[in-house]
Amino acid sequence: MKINVNQIPLEGLTLEEEIDPCSLELDTEMVKADTAIKVRAAISKITNVVTADIELDAAVRITCCRCLQEAPFKYHTQLKLTYPLSPREQEINMDKDIREYIMLEYPIKTLCKPDCKGLCPQCGKNLNEGGCSCAIT
Repeated sequence: MKINVNQIPLEGLTLEEEIDPCSLELDTEMVKADTAIKVRAAISKITNVVTADIELDAAVRITCCRCLQEAPFKYHTQLKLTYPLSPREQEINMDKDIREYIMLEYPIKTLCKPDCKGLCPQCGKNLNEGGCSCAIT
């Protein structure tokens, strides 16, 4: 999301944009972006500082670290970014900062559901689909 500093009016600016997750390189082994990331930003400029109050929405697929099945996950967050301006600066590109914030918000332990039973360590059966015939006690 790029902002032309000279086009920010005194009352501020509201922008809505969809960012292609491929352009931000957000996919990891455990998290894959399904759809475009919806970004809503309220931009204001006071003297030599630009502030952006941002709301992000995305749908991603996570790979459960217990059962290795993919599950949908809705991602919603809000953040505030502040950019000090130099007299020569005409444009602000927020993509790098948005990417970093999203990556930091990814769950460390991805689960398809909080009570996921995982895989049987002996036969590998998904225990969410029922018990296995192993004699594990």
